[in-house]
Amino acid sequence: MTLEQLRVFVAVAERQHLTRAAETLHLTPSAASASIRTLEARYGVRFFHRVGRGIELTETGRLFLGEAQAILARAQAAELVFSDLGGLRRGSVAVHASQTIASYWLPPVLVRFRQRHPALTVRLSVGNTQTVAEAVAEGIADLGFIEGDIDEPRLARHVIAHDRLIVVVRPSHPWAALESIAPAMFASGPWVMREQGSGTRSAFETALARRAIAPDMLKVTLELPSNEAILAAVQSAPVAGALSELVTRPHLEAGRLVALPFEMPPRDYAVLRHKERYQTRASQALEEMLTE
Repeated sequence: MTLEQLRVFVAVAERQHLTRAAETLHLTPSAASASIRTLEARYGVRFFHRVGRGIELTETGRLFLGEAQAILARAQAAELVFSDLGGLRRGSVAVHASQTIASYWLPPVLVRFRQRHPALTVRLSVGNTQTVAEAVAEGIADLGFIEGDIDEPRLARHVIAHDRLIVVVRPSHPWAALESIAPAMFASGPWVMREQGSGTRSAFETALARRAIAPDMLKVTLELPSNEAILAAVQSAPVAGALSELVTRPHLEAGRLVALPFEMPPRDYAVLRHKERYQTRASQALEEMLTE
């Protein structure tokens, strides 16, 4: 049974006239008649009485008419949904982002996206670089936003922005007034760090290794799961921390933190999507906006 066969049956049944139904469907009467005969033969039923040159619905035809009309209505509704989705009049995007991006960089982007496409819904979940990559790989997220790089062959990665890490301490810290920092000093002082798996932790350890400083030399007294927790710890105790310039800027300008003279290379912000999973028009629209 095909939708086209149902359309022919309904058109003939509603008009009780083969020729007029065929004209409505832009078919020849013989093609319309053949479609109905095929459907009747397939299921061993009779939908119409042929009375002289006219036709009338049988009891089977009357019972089937309501079902056929309902099926066609659902099919039309489905076509409208696909049309809405394709035209960005309906739909949603599941976005997962690492903490720094989700809290400081992504919100204005999502506001602009919703202003451009008010009928679309964005569902944002926050994690770290590792958990975001896993969500995209497993199909939980349509798009992922991470700091730095990943080793995941199933995912496509495109750089969308840049950031830089800064080592910060509170103004009363012994390192705050120094004009230079020797690697040996880094090993002597206590640190608070983001958890393993975070983009901030990974980028900082990579920068240390490039300066011949082994990350395991650092005395990490505490691992904390958020930028805000690191900020609070650094401002309240004689410890050092490494955070995004986006995160630290207002605190540096207010004099609550001091940036140490330890230059680190810029790091990438990137968007992830699965290479093989179907990409919805809504997620395509968000990704395209990022490249403008």
